[in-house]
Amino acid sequence: MDATDEIRLLRREEFPPELLELPDPPEQLWLRGAPIPVRVARLAIVGSRALSSYGREACQTLVAGLAGYPIAIISGLALGADACAHRAALTAGLPVIAVPGSGLGDDALYPRANYALAQDILASGGTLLSEHEPSHKARVYDFPSRNRIMVGLADAVLVIEAGQKSGTLITARLASEYNRELLFVPHRIGDPHGFGAHLFLRLGAALAAEPRHILEALRIPPREEALATEMPRLEGADLRVWELLAEPRSRDELLRAGRASAHHAAGDLLTALISLELRGLVREEFGAWRRT
Repeated sequence: MDATDEIRLLRREEFPPELLELPDPPEQLWLRGAPIPVRVARLAIVGSRALSSYGREACQTLVAGLAGYPIAIISGLALGADACAHRAALTAGLPVIAVPGSGLGDDALYPRANYALAQDILASGGTLLSEHEPSHKARVYDFPSRNRIMVGLADAVLVIEAGQKSGTLITARLASEYNRELLFVPHRIGDPHGFGAHLFLRLGAALAAEPRHILEALRIPPREEALATEMPRLEGADLRVWELLAEPRSRDELLRAGRASAHHAAGDLLTALISLELRGLVREEFGAWRRT
């Protein structure tokens, strides 16, 4: 039998201790694939099943920035944000833990659209985990229940998107109740996908606009990046754009500041921005330009 086909019931002493500390710990845990990774931080990623293109880009960018760090990615194998998080983690070479609302048998895994994704997770050395019998078919009330396992396993929870009626808000509340670090991707004012982010950020959740913010929440020091021995040799509009990007700015903010402070033409500033990007000195991320 292939190791990815074996489904085994964990003994109580094999349960992750974090789950035993929950107010309602699972009575049983079934595992398929590799053992739950230890000696790594664990980040649960949740969000809308109808993930927007912005949410998808944010998820992929943030997870890609965690490549090479001792971090496992947890999600629920659902459509949308869950699938995006799993795929991004596989691409980044990070350990993956999937907690579906169903049992782990081939005929039960849900949603069926992500059956191939589950197989890819197993083939990569990842882990599938469930509190249900292997043949259990998922029911509506199984999903909020499985979310407590995801949050319980995690050191931090990252929410990509959450509308006003999103079930993701339940997971966010669980993170607060279980004393887990809670992070939200920022959204534009008025964006309905950002309702949860705006609500919980006001209540004290952390902002996740770049991978470094996640590392801070997980208390993982960022790798020392190679520092330039001297400041890039710049002049004119190139130098002014570099100076203005001491803090991230949108393109419009950059143009206004550049015209006001040094009277550079908009065309010169845009040319300088492109030049700096081609030299690898600046990049655009989530609508803001910043130094690399």
